[in-house]
Amino acid sequence: MSESNQPIRKRRGAGRVTLSDVAKDVGVSSLTVSRFFNHPAQVSEPLRQRIGEAVSRLGYVPNLVAGSLASARGRIVAMVVPNISGPIFAATIQAFSDTLARHGYQLLLASSYFSEEQEENAVRAFLGWSPAALVVTSHFHSQATEKMLAEADMPVVEIWDYQPERSPIQVGFVHRAVGVQAAQYLLGKGYQRIAFVQNSVAGDFSALERRDGYAATLEEAGLTPWIFVPHSASAPFEAGRQAMEALMQRSVRPDAIIFANDNLAAGGLLAAQRSGLSMPQDCAVMGFGDYAFAPMLLPSLTTLRPPALEIGEVAALRVLQQLGVVSGQSGADHLNLMHCQVVERESA
Repeated sequence: MSESNQPIRKRRGAGRVTLSDVAKDVGVSSLTVSRFFNHPAQVSEPLRQRIGEAVSRLGYVPNLVAGSLASARGRIVAMVVPNISGPIFAATIQAFSDTLARHGYQLLLASSYFSEEQEENAVRAFLGWSPAALVVTSHFHSQATEKMLAEADMPVVEIWDYQPERSPIQVGFVHRAVGVQAAQYLLGKGYQRIAFVQNSVAGDFSALERRDGYAATLEEAGLTPWIFVPHSASAPFEAGRQAMEALMQRSVRPDAIIFANDNLAAGGLLAAQRSGLSMPQDCAVMGFGDYAFAPMLLPSLTTLRPPALEIGEVAALRVLQQLGVVSGQSGADHLNLMHCQVVERESA
C-alpha cells in the first residue's frame, strides 16, 4: 500500500464533542454545563432537562479522567458487597446508586461472595483508583483490609451492620439483636423446641451473629439451642432441604426452625411438602430477608425484613455529607441505627 493510500488515523480526542460545544448548543456558559455534571442540584429542573437533551443528542462524554486528575479525586464511589447475584442486597445497591446519581456521583461495585480475601483484593484495587469514598459491608474484614480502611484518605462507611465503637461510619442494624428478635417472636407464639439453620456459605459471619442472639435468648429462657450446620458446598435450597430432613427425622423434632435466610427457608418448606409434612402444624418456619418470593410460598413465609432500601439511601447521604455535597450531620448518629421488622405470614 502506497503512502498516499495509508488510512488516516484520527488523533485520540480529535473531533470529540466538548463541554463548550454542549454549552453553545444550549446557550449557557461552560460553567453551567460543568455544574450540571458535578452539582446537578444547583441547576434548575428545566435547564437540567435542556442540557441533558443536548448531551444525548450531541453524544457528549465527560472526560472523567482529566477531571479526577485535576481534583485528585474522582466522582466515583466504590462499594463492596458480599453478593450481587442474590436479592438481599439489591435494594441497598439500587437506592445507594440512585441517591448518588442525583448529585452527579456514580457507583463502582464489586462482590466478595463472603470471602475476606476477595474483599481485600477489591478494596485494594478500588483504593488504587482513588474513589471519592469507599463503602464496605459489615465489620468482618481481614487485617490487611482493616489497615487499608484505617489509612484511607476518604470517607469510609460500613453498611448492613451497626458497631458504633468502630471508626468507619455505621449504617445498619445489630445482627445479634435480630437473632434475639426472631427467637423472642417464636417463644411468644408458644414454641419451645426452636432450631437455627446456619447459612451454607461459610463466610457469612453476620448470620452467625444472628445465631448467637438466638442461642442466648433460648438459654435465658432455660431452653437448649439446636443449631444445624449444612454442608458448606451446598446451594441454599439444597442446604434448606438437608436441614429440614435431618431435623424432622430426629426422635424429638423441633417445633420451629429459624433459617439464616429466606433461600434456606424456601428449601426447607419445599422439602417439608415433599415429605408430606403440614407447616406450621408440624413445625413453624421463619426466614430472614423478606425476598420477593416469601409471600408466594405455600405456606407463605414468616420472615424478618431488613431495612435494605433505607440503608442504601442513608449510606449515600452520609457519603455525600462527608464530601460536602449536601449539608447535615455526616457522622454516625441515631438515624444510622435501624431495625428489622417481623413479617408475620402463614409459616409461623
